[in-house]
Amino acid sequence: MNENSLHLTTPLDNAEIKKLRAGDLVYLSGVLYTARDAAHERFAEAIKKGEELPFDPRGQVIYYVGPTPAKPGWPIGSAGPTTASRMDPFAPLLIERGLKGMIGKGRREQFVVDAMAKFLCVFFGAVEGTAALIARCVKSSEIVAYEDLVTEAVHRLEVENFPVVVINDTRGGDLYREGRIRYQKKQS
Repeated sequence: MNENSLHLTTPLDNAEIKKLRAGDLVYLSGVLYTARDAAHERFAEAIKKGEELPFDPRGQVIYYVGPTPAKPGWPIGSAGPTTASRMDPFAPLLIERGLKGMIGKGRREQFVVDAMAKFLCVFFGAVEGTAALIARCVKSSEIVAYEDLVTEAVHRLEVENFPVVVINDTRGGDLYREGRIRYQKKQS
């Protein structure tokens, strides 16, 4: 992992995205949108029909999460990342429309990585198993679309110092691949 630690505020721009490298630790503040499988299917349907999306993806970051209901006095319940590959069929549609970041866990398909390089978007990893800790970074939460999807509804989160690691950067850097190579070298 890089020793580089950055603080960024959403919305993100191309200059910020170009500077990020796989392994960078980033603390995000500002707005994140949540969306999982069912919401992404609806995004794709809306795009196919020429309808507007429930938020403008330009400069935004989507967090692949289905938060649990909030306890009294908290804006959100547990909020750990879900597997990103389930959103792969839909991710390029949003990346082409200006999405600058996605947060989840797991590897991305090559066609998603290619779209990230072409349209300047990064994939951030959030540490699984820290859902309750991650939720502490959320200052407010409101449903902005698809309330009928319950935990998979699209939320607008206001976050402060939300910790993520760059997994895939715009130059083809891949922390999973690079980390494995470094580990293998240390073992030989």
